[in-house]
Amino acid sequence: MKFNFLLFVFFVYAFSFSQDKQSYQIFDKKGNKTTYANLILESQNSDILLFGEHHDNSVAHWLELELTKDLWEIKPIILGAEMLESDNQKALDQYLKSEIDQQKLDSLARLWPNYQTDYKPIVDFAKDHSIPFIATNVPRRYASLVYKQGFESLNKLSESEKAWMPDLPIFYDSKMPVYVRMVAETGDHGGGNFPKAQAIKDATMAYFILKNQKLNTLFIHFNGSYHSDNFDGIYAYLKKSKPDLNILTVSTVSQKDISKLETEHLNKADFIIVIDEDVTRTY
Repeated sequence: MKFNFLLFVFFVYAFSFSQDKQSYQIFDKKGNKTTYANLILESQNSDILLFGEHHDNSVAHWLELELTKDLWEIKPIILGAEMLESDNQKALDQYLKSEIDQQKLDSLARLWPNYQTDYKPIVDFAKDHSIPFIATNVPRRYASLVYKQGFESLNKLSESEKAWMPDLPIFYDSKMPVYVRMVAETGDHGGGNFPKAQAIKDATMAYFILKNQKLNTLFIHFNGSYHSDNFDGIYAYLKKSKPDLNILTVSTVSQKDISKLETEHLNKADFIIVIDEDVTRTY
């Protein structure tokens, strides 16, 4: 009897450890498990895909690249990213056309510290397949200016500088939930201008997405999840300009247990990618 019990325990443990380890699980907005195949299906039927990432998450970056490759096989795509600023578009275009090399791009553009590991693979895929890649974010110096002096400070810019952002004045809804939360979380940090500095980024990214969008083409945009979570930020600016747009959103979250979506993440996006919190970070 003792032998049979030990044998049973052995098989229980053997079965447990034989199960495949998963690094992520995809859910819909209601918390139902779904699949990568469904994400692909919904994406190809959309005008714009906003992929909200955690900037340091290796699985999120891998999924961004794989999603790009798979959707490119299905329909024409345009890529864009928060991580590249609008005044670096010329240098980016030169790189995509092989007019300059990576070393020259490094010197001309303000690339993020994790560009080589996390974003270069996608940019190089665009380069290899002649896919347009749009630098959508406002140059950080102007976001910093808004943080320090408010939207009014932008009126003093030259016409050439104003070309790197939407037409002035920048629309700002202080009651948009994402900005309300920022105020609640930071108090009077920045004299009330902190959410405005976020808003000029959201507005600019939406502006350059719309400016470069084409009919029957999917625009895939990579941004921090905070810029599109809960259908706020970039999403809201896009819908304000073009209410009929079919926009799909993806959010990235980390959990200890990826088998069930935690309540706080419900309705964050159309698709929510839950990644094991032990996954390696890129910085």
